[in-house]
Amino acid sequence: MGHEEHDNEGKKYFVNIEGAEYPWNKETISTAEIRTLGNLPQSLPIVEEFPDGTERTLAEGEVVYLKPGHRFGRAPKFKRG
Repeated sequence: MGHEEHDNEGKKYFVNIEGAEYPWNKETISTAEIRTLGNLPQSLPIVEEFPDGTERTLAEGEVVYLKPGHRFGRAPKFKRG
């Protein structure tokens, strides 16, 4: 078992994609994984929404770090661009 897998044992992560919350088993998620998880088209960009209402378009291949816990702070929110 790798060090990273051991560190994440028992931790739960959640990702909000267009209003639907999805459980996730790793501390990171890539733009490609967000598309697959949320069934989003490959042709559209992925936008990260922040609690203050600002948005940022993710680069292709970008990786986002998640915080463990259901509703710990706020699940990161993503949508199609």
